[in-house]
Amino acid sequence: MQHKAVRYVTRTTAAAAGAVATAATSVAAAALAGSIIFSPVPDASARMEGVSEDLLRAVQLNQITEEQAVKFEARLAGRILGDA
Repeated sequence: MQHKAVRYVTRTTAAAAGAVATAATSVAAAALAGSIIFSPVPDASARMEGVSEDLLRAVQLNQITEEQAVKFEARLAGRILGDA
């Protein structure tokens, strides 16, 4: 009988730890989302600089070609700078 009790305590402790980890993850995700939502919006030039860096990294990793990066950056520039 004692063996069943130990197994029960182990299972419930593991389940509780999992619930606490899930709750902590949810709180962290909510805090991150809040910081993103309430952070100031970067200006158009800063956004384009980030796009350029991301596309350069994608080319370096052979995820896209240089031609694809140039076309995509031009398309995004029209949208981002057009809104500015």
